[in-house]
Amino acid sequence: MLQLDAILEARERVRETSRHTPLEHSHTYSSMTGADVHLKLENFQRTGSFKIRGATNRIATLSEAQKDAGVVTASAGNHAQGVALAATRSGVDSKIVMPEHAPISKVKATKNYGAEVVLSGQDYNEAAERAHEIERAEDRTYVHAFDDEYVMAGQGTIGLEILEDCPDVDTVVVPIGGGGLISGIATAIKEQKPETRVVGVQAEGASSVAKSLEKGERIALDGVDTIADGIATRSVGEQTFPHIQEYVDEVVTVSDPEIAVALVYLLERSKTVVEGAGAVPLAAVLFEKFQYDADETIVSALCGGNIDLNTLTNVIVRGLVETGRYLKIRTVLKDRPGALEDLLDVFTAHQANIYAIHHDRTSRDVEMNDTEVEIELEMRGPDHVDNFLADLRDEGYPVDVLA
Repeated sequence: MLQLDAILEARERVRETSRHTPLEHSHTYSSMTGADVHLKLENFQRTGSFKIRGATNRIATLSEAQKDAGVVTASAGNHAQGVALAATRSGVDSKIVMPEHAPISKVKATKNYGAEVVLSGQDYNEAAERAHEIERAEDRTYVHAFDDEYVMAGQGTIGLEILEDCPDVDTVVVPIGGGGLISGIATAIKEQKPETRVVGVQAEGASSVAKSLEKGERIALDGVDTIADGIATRSVGEQTFPHIQEYVDEVVTVSDPEIAVALVYLLERSKTVVEGAGAVPLAAVLFEKFQYDADETIVSALCGGNIDLNTLTNVIVRGLVETGRYLKIRTVLKDRPGALEDLLDVFTAHQANIYAIHHDRTSRDVEMNDTEVEIELEMRGPDHVDNFLADLRDEGYPVDVLA
């Protein structure tokens, strides 16, 4: 089992490469929840995520022979960048296997940090299989993304910083993929301040840890499906699982729509860009996935900010839908002059702002003397949407909500 001494040693090894990231109190989320909410901004870390800590610590402990032979790993993107930079800074050759559909931004960043990138597999697990083939064929050292004590120790340096910057913390909320991050943080927290609660959060579409804890043993999912690609692993690590059982008080899950809402809040209220995995701790707090008291001091670890811009666009729209800020509808009008103007009078009465409108007389889904209209609208919240839709239907318009 990982011990506090190993994390303290790791801090010295990673000090020159990783940053002591900010921990900021949030008036916004404290007001929304009634708790005393703080954000550990690990999205400001070098390479954009916490992974540089564990990768640096692992590579620093390689023998000279291992450094000469080079390293290999598999990653959806953040660990890839951490290993690439840490290896390059140490003069070690690195080869990174990433899933075929890894975000382009993460692939480019990994190459820019000096690694050779191999695209293989549909997800992390399939990429890992290819990476182990390279490990055996080229005698490279495999740097595991999470199931390695040196990697866990490196990630645990975040826990040291949290206690230094917020010594009165009551609860620390941490995302979980394979478990390396929470194993390190939980060890650092619990071995210094055992009364502090550690809550782990997974995406519903990749909830291997939650299910493993229910069964009392590690289980592997058949597949994963979540916008939080940084924690989209099919199974928890063999070494990390005992640490989670020992040190983590509770593991909860959040849905993709809840992740999207948290991400949008962070953008709009905190002016902070995070990826899906980075938003899950705040989502768990905002949607009250675990119980907490008024004025309880909570630190949410925002683990990374490397989100693909195309993904970000889609997530923003989904977040706006979930908060009643964006509405897309379809209705049918009589194909005659003034029909659209009559419809728009309802919009004007509700001050619903039109983003886009599409008028289609050729749709096969309507009668010959009708026309189909699709409209995208800016709204002011769920109540505004409900009242608007109710009035449209009262006026006799058939309405389908598309988004």
